[in-house]
Amino acid sequence: MKKETILELLERRKFKDLKEKLESMHPVDIVEMLEDFGTRQAILIFRLLAKEEAAEVFTDMNSDMREDLINALTDSELEEVMGEMYVDDTVDVLEEMPANVVDRLLMATDEDTRKKINVLLQYPEDSAGSIMNVDYVSLRREMTVADAILKIRQVGINKETIYTCYVTEKRKLIGAVDVKDLLTAGESWLIEEIMDENVLLATTLDDQEDVAKTIKKYGLVAIPIIDHENCLVGIVTYDDAMLVLQDEATEDISIMAGVSPNEDSYFGTSVLQHAKHRSLWLMLLMLSATVTGELLGHYEKAMAAMPVLITFIPMLMGTGGNCGSQSSTLIIRGLAVGEIQFKDIFRVIFKEVRVALAVSFLLAVVNGIRIYIMYDQDIMLSAAIGITMMAVVVIAKSVGCTLPLVAKKLGLDPAIMAAPLISTILDTCTILVYFNIVTTIFHLRS
Repeated sequence: MKKETILELLERRKFKDLKEKLESMHPVDIVEMLEDFGTRQAILIFRLLAKEEAAEVFTDMNSDMREDLINALTDSELEEVMGEMYVDDTVDVLEEMPANVVDRLLMATDEDTRKKINVLLQYPEDSAGSIMNVDYVSLRREMTVADAILKIRQVGINKETIYTCYVTEKRKLIGAVDVKDLLTAGESWLIEEIMDENVLLATTLDDQEDVAKTIKKYGLVAIPIIDHENCLVGIVTYDDAMLVLQDEATEDISIMAGVSPNEDSYFGTSVLQHAKHRSLWLMLLMLSATVTGELLGHYEKAMAAMPVLITFIPMLMGTGGNCGSQSSTLIIRGLAVGEIQFKDIFRVIFKEVRVALAVSFLLAVVNGIRIYIMYDQDIMLSAAIGITMMAVVVIAKSVGCTLPLVAKKLGLDPAIMAAPLISTILDTCTILVYFNIVTTIFHLRS
């Protein structure tokens, strides 16, 4: 649907036609369209949406647009929207809003919903409990299939997912049943005859990223969440898991680039905020580079005796940093998808060293030929830079693959050991290796 068509219908006040057009659009597409409209136009369009669709659109909005809308809606309109939202989505909205807006949103929810919200808000920020949905379909083992289907019809409309139902006894999780099994079983069969007792589950305090990875790994629609008393208290659905993985990936990319993680969008973050998020990392990396400068000063006499050595420093440092970044990126990716674990550290190092030897030999030969041609057929210089190149690449690959694994073992984010930090470490190593090799070969005084 072209936004020009929507705008034309809006300007001509053909609200009936506009409402019909909006009914055929997906909520995500409506949100993208509203981002290009002014606040007044967005509010008019939002008011034309059906209650269920309005709740989905409201959930998918960015925080700024959502706040503008909340300020414009009446209390009754806000109650209708909040009444259609799932509790976990409501909690996500509340966490992004300022205090005065949160108070108004809570007033627009009923007492039962507020109790559920307060329960979810008590869990740690990165836990499974903080993202779970407390609305799920529970069945009893003694129910017949016909009774179970009847219950799903009665309560399913208010649940986020009904594809998997959970069998409980005194609130304890004892099994799960897929709707497919219910529909293909005889109506007189008992739930305990068709339920699966081997249920993958998680606890409220489990890390939400681990839970999301479990859902992705096993292709689950949802995973049940139990508390410390082994009682079923909620579920984490596939869409919530994918949002967690997206947020974690965004955080890792930010850290790898030397930028403090930020939950707001790029355009939704002010210039000062961008500067704040980037400055700390840049400051630390800049100060850490002081070590490299001090090392260069230590080899001042060698550089004075043979000035041509200076010209190769940027190439060697750049190559080392690039090689280290390549290895660290692959290892961080492997850690993220569960392909690599700390126990594989020696296998990883062995493989990266072999890769480094192959890569460094090729780089050394090509670079040696270049230096031999450009620098008066100086075979000694070509050999010195070639040997240095091979040593630097092997060290870079080893450091690049090892540091993320060590960080993971220590409970740190592996992305911290990414491009900027590894480059800084390798710059120091490159200078040490380079000048030790050339001073030995050419008998220079450091």
